[in-house]
Parts: sequence; C-alpha cells; structure tokens
Amino acid sequence: MSYDRYVAICKPLHYGTLMDSRACATMAAAAWGVGVLNSLLHTASTFSLPLCHGNGVDQFFCEIPQLLKLSCSGSYLSEIGLTIFSALIFFACFIFIVVSYVQIFRAELRMPSEQGRHKAFSTCLPHMAVLSLFLSTVMFAHLKPLSISSPTLDLVLAVIYTVVPPVINPIIYSMRNQELMHALRKLFGDIFLRHQ
Repeated sequence: MSYDRYVAICKPLHYGTLMDSRACATMAAAAWGVGVLNSLLHTASTFSLPLCHGNGVDQFFCEIPQLLKLSCSGSYLSEIGLTIFSALIFFACFIFIVVSYVQIFRAELRMPSEQGRHKAFSTCLPHMAVLSLFLSTVMFAHLKPLSISSPTLDLVLAVIYTVVPPVINPIIYSMRNQELMHALRKLFGDIFLRHQ
C-alpha cells in the first residue's frame, strides 16, 4: 500500500504504467510467496521439536513462542535462525515503507494547494495508523521482557495485532466514502429520532 500511495502522490502521471495489473499481481505474489515460505519454514521447524510439556497452548492460535515453551528440546537453533530470517524480512519491509512515506510526505509538503495537501494526508494517515498499531503491538509482544510476560497479556497482544488491524482497515477506508457516510448519518439520525 505504501508503494501505491507513493506512486499516486509522487508520480501521478505515471500511475497507470507503474501500477498496472501486472505490477499489482507481481507485488501480491511476492508478498504472498514470502509469507507462505516464511510460515512453511516455521511450521516445519516447530513440528520437528519434541513436546514434553503437554500440547495445550495458552493462545487462540499456535504462535511460535508459545510452542517453544512446550518443547523439551534444547535445540532451538533452527528456530532462532528462522526468527532472524523473519526479522530481516520484517525490517526490509519496514524500511521500504518508511522510505516510501518519507518521499510521500516530502511531496505533500511541496504541494502548493492546501486542499491537495489535506487530501494527500487523509489518504496516507489511516494506513499509517493501522500499520503503527500492528507494528507496535507485534514488536512489544515479541520483544517484551520475560519479567512482564503473562498468558493474559500475551493473549491480549495476540488479539490486538491479529484481529484489530484487519477489522479496522476496511472500516477506516470505507468511512472515506461519502455515500457511505451519508447513509450512516441518515441511519443513525433515524434511529436517534425514533428514540426521542
């Protein structure tokens, strides 16, 4: 999404050629491919670990740190290597997003029109808000000290970064649709008037 915003704001006349269906399909395939490869490597690694502390996980999904707690094997080296690989992918994506948004904000600040700047910022800020929520909770969940770790906190953080951003994202983007906003105002106005 950051590259799409970058092209739309920084290179608007080239948007049709840079973001054609082939480019979109390539980016989607790359994102899905890296995600599937990463998850397959982690799945294979965690399935190879022997579990001796039962098989009940204190989460609503099998997260890797929770599975490692159940393992009685001391050979975490493959999982540590895969975690480093995942961190490198994460930081490469993060750097790409930061560079894209730095370029976007530089272009937005050079816009002569106040209305153009407002429209550009309103396009980018919701994406950055959802991304910031996701990244901050993921980083806190996986980098927090063990002294403050608890099953309840781990569960709450897992829900926040796996459920909340995908739910909020379409809501934020649909709220920018004027027809939807008008329909919601009419619906809630009618409900409010009926209860008076």
